[in-house]
Amino acid sequence: MSWQMACELAEGGLVSIEIFFLTLVFSLPLGLVICGGVLSRYVFVRVPTQVFISIMRGTPLMLQLFLVYFSPYYLVGMRLAPWYRFTAVIIAFSLNYACYFAEIYRGGILSVSDGQREAARALGLTSLKTFFFVVLPQAIRNSLPSITNEVITLVKDTSLAFALSVLEIFTVARMAASANTTLVPFVAVGVFYYVFNCLVAWVMSRAEKAFRLND
Repeated sequence: MSWQMACELAEGGLVSIEIFFLTLVFSLPLGLVICGGVLSRYVFVRVPTQVFISIMRGTPLMLQLFLVYFSPYYLVGMRLAPWYRFTAVIIAFSLNYACYFAEIYRGGILSVSDGQREAARALGLTSLKTFFFVVLPQAIRNSLPSITNEVITLVKDTSLAFALSVLEIFTVARMAASANTTLVPFVAVGVFYYVFNCLVAWVMSRAEKAFRLND
């Protein structure tokens, strides 16, 4: 592998890592908000949220990438600046993963027994404090294995950014392999994703152990 190719792959890897972390930064808290909508007692909040989740989970992420990117142009005639490609990727990824995280949170919240809530109320905690200090920590602990699976999937899904010509590592490898007629860039990308996923799995396993020690 030439030095130039290695530098290009390194730059693409940084873009992939940036997509990964920005998606988590936005989708994890947004998923909690969407989860609140699903669990809302108000039908006019709950039903639209359920429909939104159904659409986001029932359609391909690549299609959502195209819709987010091209919608400003087709709906209002807005010219699409080059920087908007990356922004569209983050928006589409964040919305998509937020819906998956919302369902994971919902399962975790519903797994907390009513006895925990009753005990918190007996101690004089308000509903808000009960949720944030009693229910949510247990829900997150119960949800961590499922969250880990989604986070690992996100690492691999960053390659879909090629659909909008964002130069993440897979796109760079594809271009390098075509230009140099070699499979070396693809092997390098495979190693990158594998090592990245191993690191993510290790971090999440440490988080699970930390939550168990705090029980």
